[in-house]
Parts: sequence; structure tokens; C-alpha cells
Amino acid sequence: MIELGVHRLSNRVFVAPMAGVTDRPFRRLCRRLGAGYAVSEMAASNPRLWHTVKSSRRLDHQGETAPIAVQLAGSDPTMMAEAARFNVDRGAQVIDINMGCPAKKVCNVAAGSALMADEALALRIVEAVVSAVDVPVTVKMRTGTDCTRRNAVSLARAMESAGVRMLAVHGRSRACAFGGEAEYETIAEVVSAVGIPVVANGDIDSAAKAAFVLEKTGAAAVMIGRAAQGRPWIFREIDHFLKTGQLLPTPTLEEFGAVLKEHLVDHYAFYGEHAGPRIARKHIGWYIDGWCDSPSDGPAGHPRSAALRAEINQCESPERQLALLDAYLEHAHDDQVQLH
Repeated sequence: MIELGVHRLSNRVFVAPMAGVTDRPFRRLCRRLGAGYAVSEMAASNPRLWHTVKSSRRLDHQGETAPIAVQLAGSDPTMMAEAARFNVDRGAQVIDINMGCPAKKVCNVAAGSALMADEALALRIVEAVVSAVDVPVTVKMRTGTDCTRRNAVSLARAMESAGVRMLAVHGRSRACAFGGEAEYETIAEVVSAVGIPVVANGDIDSAAKAAFVLEKTGAAAVMIGRAAQGRPWIFREIDHFLKTGQLLPTPTLEEFGAVLKEHLVDHYAFYGEHAGPRIARKHIGWYIDGWCDSPSDGPAGHPRSAALRAEINQCESPERQLALLDAYLEHAHDDQVQLH
């Protein structure tokens, strides 16, 4: 098992930090459904933003399972160190440094994956954060800036020497963003180059793919991002397969509905009755899209209800949104019965 400071992670299947996705309700649900570790969506290092509504939500870890890991984004070593102390004082037990986000608004301020193009600055940030806090510091990065400059290996070695305790590597360069297919050869090279745990990330969307990536790279764990959107049970599926070699049955329609509504109730409580239903729309869409794309001999196979989905997306009330989902699930149940 991987150890981060005093914390021993329960398995090798982690939740990737995703801006606008891995909020507290989503992290808590993924942990309950088998994720061994979760990293928050990135928090700002700029102190002027710490007391905004968005930042205050990202600093709320109530009810989360340890270790609580907060990801920081920024390009100023002093500011990043101050932000690390600020978050540790508010409950963070691991600080993760974002060197992997390819978004233009992040890279345009020399943060995220843009830091990989300035190795000296990247290392100054790591050294400043490690010196600032007494909790483990980790880094999430990419393979390099583009296909001609894959510098993850050299950076990984330097970061290990600077005190980083774990690395997560997305198998794409900054230039690739999320296009094409992830390549795992560079992750394998990073694994061979350092003595700290390396986590493989990128295009892992099934238990079989997770096992393949672990064997291909020699990584200590896998990190799941987009494949968990609308499929939070993917963590228990992968964990079970890695431990037993057996596939878990696909969730039943009843469990699908229960998980979705559990997520939404926590989501509404977190964001409030006004913002909650609006922010929930993307999650509902991911759940339903994943359900409708399931194999016909699995828990789905029913047609989409476009009218109900449109009404759900226009809904402004938590109670009404849940009622519409109940109607959607009832349609799905009726269609499933007809299939059999």
C-alpha cells in the first residue's frame, strides 16, 4: 500500500482532480464507492481569491475521509507556499501542486502544465511548498510540453530530490490537451527513474484498462478522471478486479437511481437550492449518458427520454429536479421490463 506521511491509502485506485467536477460531494461519493484517495479540484494560490464563495467551497472538507488532499495552482513560489500553509491550517493533510492542467486560462498565467516549460520555476515552487508545510507534498504533471520535449523524467528526479512524496503523470503532453490517446511509455520511464510512488493517469476507463496500464507502466496506482463522471462506481469495479481478477456485476437500475439521488441530495446541500440544480445538470447528463451507453444486456438498453432530459436541464428547483429524475427512472424501468 502507498503511504503518504502518516496516512496509508486503502487501495490503488484514485480520483483525479478535475476543475468544476471533483467538489466535496463528488469526492465523498467516489470514496464511498471504492476510491482509495481523492484530490480536490484546484484551489487558487492568490490570497485575494481565498475568501470568495467558490474558494470557500473548495476549502470545505467536512465529512471527508482522510487524507484530505488539496491541489494548488499558481506560478509564484512565495504565493504557493503561503497558500499551502493557509490550506493546511484549514484541514489539508496533503498538498498537491498542479503542473498538469492544459487549460489556456491556467497556462496563460504560467501555471498548470505551462510550468513544465520552465523547470527552474517549477522546482522553486516545489521547494517553497515543501519547506512551508509539514504534510506530504505531491505533484500532478504531464509527460512534457509537447511531443518533442517530454521532460517528465528529468523533472520527476528533481522533484523527488526536492522532497515530493508522490507523482501523478497524465500520459499526454501539454500540447495534446485531452486529444488523441494517452501514451504510457513516458510514465514507465518516470517509474524507473524515481523511488517514490508514481500514479498513472489518462484514458483509464475500465477495470481491464487499469490492469493493463499498471502492468505496462509499473505504476503504484491509477488515477481516474473523466471516466468517473456519471460512473462513480468505477472505483470499486477496478479495485475489485485488481484484487480478485473478477468483474463485478454492473449496477442495477435501482442502485443507479439510488447513487444518483444520493449524489444530488448532497450536492444541493453543498451548493444551496438556487445554484444546486444548475450545477447538477452536467452531472445528471453524465449519469444518463453513461446509462444509455451501457450494453443492452447490462442495466440499460432503454431509449433516451429527450423531453424529460430537457425539462431536467431547465429545472430550477431541487425537489422538481428529483421528481423529474424519478419519472425518468420509471420510464427506464418500464423499458427494461419490456426488454425481458
